[in-house]
Formats: sequence, C-alpha cells, structure tokens
Amino acid sequence: MKKIGVIRCQQTEDICPGTTDFIAAAQGKGAFAELGKCEVVGFVSCGGCPGKRAVARARVLIDRGAEAIALASCITKGNPLSFPCPHRDMMLQAIIAKVGEDFPILDYTH
Repeated sequence: MKKIGVIRCQQTEDICPGTTDFIAAAQGKGAFAELGKCEVVGFVSCGGCPGKRAVARARVLIDRGAEAIALASCITKGNPLSFPCPHRDMMLQAIIAKVGEDFPILDYTH
C-alpha cells in the first residue's frame, strides 16, 4: 500500500474535513486508481495564498514517509467552493522543482 501525503487549500479547511480524500485514497479510486489503495500519512494545507508553504510541506510529508504527494481536489477542481486555486500551476511546478520530476505527484484526489 502506497503512502500518500495530501496538500489541501487552506481556504477550505473550515468547510471540508477531507473525508472524500481519505475515502478515495483508501479505496484506490479517483486519482489514486493509478496507485491502488493508499494510506494517507499526512494531510496539510498549502499554508494560504499564494501557496508558498506547499513546497516545504511537501518535503516534510516525504520526510515522514509519503511515497507520493497529492494536491487535493479543492486546489485543482475547486471543490467545494467551485473556485480552483489560481496559484495551482506555480505551486505544482515549485513542488516538482523541489522533489524532482520522478517523484509521483497526483494532480487531484477525487
């Protein structure tokens, strides 16, 4: 079972407990289908706009056992606010630059 670290949008913390992210990972559904059933080993926010803390938090998740990083659907798809993160591309590229292009990064969760 692959160990996953999830980075979510700080703006959605008050209205979304991440339940669907955990379920999708445990069942190997959504973006996790390519990895199979996964265990979430960390669930953190991006740190707030513009997401500068996401890079350091991705590194901490990896240091604590994450074998892949997933950007939660609140960042990519805008769930549940219907407002995708305008800083998503910059955040994703910065994470890739830090952890390497070969490290698995999922673009969404469910």
